[in-house]
Order: sequence, then structure tokens, then C-alpha cells
Amino acid sequence: MTAMEYEDNESKFIRKVKENPFVPAGMAGFFAIVAYRLFKLKSRGETKMSVHLIHMRVAAQGFVVGAMTLGVIYSMYTEYVLKPHEARKALEQKALEKK
Repeated sequence: MTAMEYEDNESKFIRKVKENPFVPAGMAGFFAIVAYRLFKLKSRGETKMSVHLIHMRVAAQGFVVGAMTLGVIYSMYTEYVLKPHEARKALEQKALEKK
């Protein structure tokens, strides 16, 4: 991979993160929960291994689904609330300039 391709991939990644910041947050939360639950594996007590792993999976998936939900809500807010508001302000500014 050349340096130019690497820069293109890096800028593409940064652009994607700026477009949807909840994806890396969801991934980070997923890995944090899995790491924490694997760390706590030794001190699970009387809990069966399968139950502990199921709880870990459910917690990690719940975090990812929550991050995805927040991402969808954020994108809907920007698309249907902020953009029309900015367009309305631009039209009002244009109307004031004509007068």
C-alpha cells in the first residue's frame, strides 16, 4: 500500500467517523464490556460459564443497539430539524437582503 492510498483510507475513515460518530462509540463500548466481563470471569462465583457468557453477550449487544438507536435519532434530528431550520434562516436572510 502506497502512502497516498494510506492517506486516502485514513481520510475516508475520519470522514465516516464525522458522518456517524456513534459507530466508533458503539464499537468501543462493545469491546470495553467484553474486556470487563472477561476480566471478571475469574470472580464469577457460582455462576455457570454459559450464563456468564450469555450475560456478557447481552450487555455488549445492548450497548451496540443503544448506540445505533442514538445514531439514528441524531441523524433524524439533523436531517429533519436542523437542515430545515438553516434553510428557513437562509431564505429569511435572502429576503432581508432584497429589501
